[in-house]
Amino acid sequence: MFGIGIGSIVAKEANMDKQISQSEQKKNRLKGYAPWIIGVLVLVGAYYGMRKVFTKKADSKDFHIVQVEKGDIRQTLSAAGIVVAASERVINAPVSTEIEEVLISTGTAVKAGDLILKLDQEYTQLEYDRLNDELSLRRNNIDKLKLQYDKDLRDIDYQDQIKALQLSELKAQLSDQERLLSIGGATAEDVEAANLKLSIAKIEKKVLENELAFKRSVNTTDKNNLQLEYNIQRKRLTELKRKLTETQVKSPQNGVITWINEDIGKTVAEGEPLVKIANLNRFKVEATTSDRNSEKLQIGLPVEVRIGKDRLAGKIDRILPEIVNNTVRFFITLDEDDHDALRPSLRTEIYVIQNEKKDVLRAKRGSGLKGTKTQFLYTVNENQATKVRVTKGLVSAEYFEVTAGLKEGDKVIVSETEDFDHMDSFIIEKSK
Repeated sequence: MFGIGIGSIVAKEANMDKQISQSEQKKNRLKGYAPWIIGVLVLVGAYYGMRKVFTKKADSKDFHIVQVEKGDIRQTLSAAGIVVAASERVINAPVSTEIEEVLISTGTAVKAGDLILKLDQEYTQLEYDRLNDELSLRRNNIDKLKLQYDKDLRDIDYQDQIKALQLSELKAQLSDQERLLSIGGATAEDVEAANLKLSIAKIEKKVLENELAFKRSVNTTDKNNLQLEYNIQRKRLTELKRKLTETQVKSPQNGVITWINEDIGKTVAEGEPLVKIANLNRFKVEATTSDRNSEKLQIGLPVEVRIGKDRLAGKIDRILPEIVNNTVRFFITLDEDDHDALRPSLRTEIYVIQNEKKDVLRAKRGSGLKGTKTQFLYTVNENQATKVRVTKGLVSAEYFEVTAGLKEGDKVIVSETEDFDHMDSFIIEKSK
């Protein structure tokens, strides 16, 4: 038993030595890792410490700081515009002919009645003379036909009068035969024959009367048709005479020639444009914008036209249906279409007003403003910049509406702050 006890004690001591050895080994391993862990912690701490040291302060000149205020805001879409004349008169070629002479060039101011260019008159003059001769011939034919119609009517009328006399004679003969029959000087057949002749004569007279009425009606219609054809021919002649006069192309109004066909000797078709004359007392704006905005454009939408410092109000008057080179064109009528700032071909900035709010919190836009509904911005109080979450409403070309996160009078940074976005606040030092 004693031997067994000694064996147990020895075994226990051996186990304890083994446990102590494993514990020591773990400690030794931890001691080996410690320098590495401490090194990593030091590096991380140094990184954040250095970052804090280098970014905790900034120069005020590096930021665009604006103040939150009350005011109006408009949600707009932008477009480019060019000033054009409100009205432009186009003179077209009156007939198919050639350009003979150009007297005035593009850009020249003209008055009503000024001769601009000349067209060849030879062909038109020949056509006019031909139509004039045809009209004279037609007039003679009409007069001749009228005489013939009148003669035919008179002839039928005379035949009717003769037939009336014959009827009177036949009636007298019938009376004589009836009297002779009563005294035995004639037979019943003689009376019947006289009565038959009278009946035939009456029918022949009705035929003549009917023919006379028909001829009078037809002759009236024929005369009207002939007169109508004559009037049409005369109008054609009058129109050609007018066109002959218009081969001397004159300005119909005061204005400036914006375009002219200067190709002397060129054959132009009837109706082809020759000259464009603009009235420079009134103007409108021709605008273009991306086709992505086409669905947002509507006739009647208010528009602000910017020419330097001038702001002119207007509205969309017309939208062209076709899209060319990914752009859509539309025209703007101006409330002050005779404003002193307006000049032809002057380029302008266009802002189509889609929505507008009055007396809301707003701040000027900057490069740091994002397109999201909410974003973090930095408010500035004395020299302390503090991060706040700001909710935006309408956004215009100049302002954005503040619906939450800021109050009137707050100063806020609207420029880029990406170097400070990891910080809740930092110090702003004034530039020396």
